[in-house]
Amino acid sequence: MSDGLRRVEPGDTLTLHFALRVNGGGEVDSSFGDAPITLTLGDGTLTPNLERWLIGVALGERHVFQLDPLQAFGEYNAELVQSLPLSDFPPDEAPLADSVVEFSLPNGSTLAGRILALTETHARVDFNHLLAGLPIEFEVEIIEICRQS
Repeated sequence: MSDGLRRVEPGDTLTLHFALRVNGGGEVDSSFGDAPITLTLGDGTLTPNLERWLIGVALGERHVFQLDPLQAFGEYNAELVQSLPLSDFPPDEAPLADSVVEFSLPNGSTLAGRILALTETHARVDFNHLLAGLPIEFEVEIIEICRQS
């Protein structure tokens, strides 16, 4: 772009304010009113779906993006709701209904699941992102752009 403004490129380290809201609903997360966050595109702080909306945004600009579920956190997938035996949970951490639990995966990463319901022997766990299937409003204000040389 030839307007002379510095714009976000893949791999940049950014200092920014952001807000996530469900369209027509309340705020889910925001740094506005607090300290801005610093992240490097591609470091996993934001999902790739959200990162791609930052590419091309100019330093100092503030944008609000209206995203459908596929552009944000994906469609809700009923197959990601599973029944797990309570023995899969650490004995000192009994699951609670409507809580979010981090599960360790064999490759060393973690996966969050929301406990939907409990029986005497099993927990019904939803592994969809909490915002899956919802239209999202993603607001950003770019404060600083640092390029890797």
